[in-house]
Amino acid sequence: MAFTLYALIQTAILFTNAIAVLHEERFLSKIGWGAEQSIGGFGDEPGIKAQLLNLIRSVRTVMRVPLIAVNSVCIVLLLLFG
Repeated sequence: MAFTLYALIQTAILFTNAIAVLHEERFLSKIGWGAEQSIGGFGDEPGIKAQLLNLIRSVRTVMRVPLIAVNSVCIVLLLLFG
């Protein structure tokens, strides 16, 4: 496989899909990354773990519908052009 722009875009789509399918109760809470672990005090800067949890929740919320369309386009392109 050549290192092309399409390969980079496909990698980004696969990475976004991987984030989007992480289930908070079934997977993230088992490794200690559930919703209850991210509670911080007022004025405290959130740590890396809290920021990653916020990113995962945001990707799941915002990218759910666009990912369906982008995945469909990628599947059609792969079927047409191999």
